[in-house]
Amino acid sequence: MKAGIHPDYRPVLFHDTAADVYFLIGSTVDTDRTHRHSDGQTYPYVALDVSSASHPVYTGQQRKTTVEGRVAGFNKRFAGFAGKPR
Repeated sequence: MKAGIHPDYRPVLFHDTAADVYFLIGSTVDTDRTHRHSDGQTYPYVALDVSSASHPVYTGQQRKTTVEGRVAGFNKRFAGFAGKPR
């Protein structure tokens, strides 16, 4: 490997703010923030909006779809725009 061209691979603390869960994972992400983990050490810190701890696909809390189909919804929304017969 060439020296000096590869990013620094190190443990990084990821925080899922939606579920308030921390993940300590090896990464090359570039961040200026740090946070003290429960093991007492300080790691680079990245805040996440969604992770496997809060995403509906992984948690099994998927949203229910509406009963009516896509075509029925379209017709319902745009029924007033139909032209009147002349």
